[in-house]
Amino acid sequence: MSDSPLPLAKITWTHPQTEVVQEFVLTEGATATIGRQAGNDICIPEQHVSRQHAVINYRDGIFMITDLGSANGTFVNDMQLTAAFPLASGDVIRLYVPVLQFSAAVTEEDQRAAEEMGTLITATTSTGKGKLIISNGPQEGHTIPLLLKRVTVGRATSKATWEIGLQDPSVSRPHARLELIEQNWVVYDMGSSNGTLVNNVMINEKGRVLKDGDIITFGATIVLFRGG
Repeated sequence: MSDSPLPLAKITWTHPQTEVVQEFVLTEGATATIGRQAGNDICIPEQHVSRQHAVINYRDGIFMITDLGSANGTFVNDMQLTAAFPLASGDVIRLYVPVLQFSAAVTEEDQRAAEEMGTLITATTSTGKGKLIISNGPQEGHTIPLLLKRVTVGRATSKATWEIGLQDPSVSRPHARLELIEQNWVVYDMGSSNGTLVNNVMINEKGRVLKDGDIITFGATIVLFRGG
């Protein structure tokens, strides 16, 4: 058991119709996406929830929750999020209507049950693979696998030569570049008009190494990076 990932938090959700309780255990370093679309780590199939609604990731020893440009917003203890928010045990996460409980008390029984149910969410390792998930706008929920070692992101136009085209007039032509360097993906801004942000921090031509669960903003488009 010493080599097992250290469980640090638990998220509990009760389906309002079926009253079935679902428990998700998060280990150290884990990233958990929450949304209506199948494929999310925590899938909440409710009409008020966006396809890609929010993400919880582990930063500097704590779990942070960030809204992904959802249509109806993400709330913690009834306060609507406008930026990444540090979660504490006992916090109540509300996705407009659905309510989830966040707890830092995880027992060995909780961990065993999560392993059996497939609801144990662990950290990913950097393997050079990656994908981008668009979380807002007309392409919401669209997943773009990073199959090449170098891809350019820009506004979708009829004459576009870049690999990733975003249907967003605030995105430049081109806007940013992603490169695979020593098993890590690095994003660079290409002198775009509205900038490229990672976790709400503006980057430049020097680039930024991406971690699983990072949120990239190209113009007005929010994209979730998943690595591993």
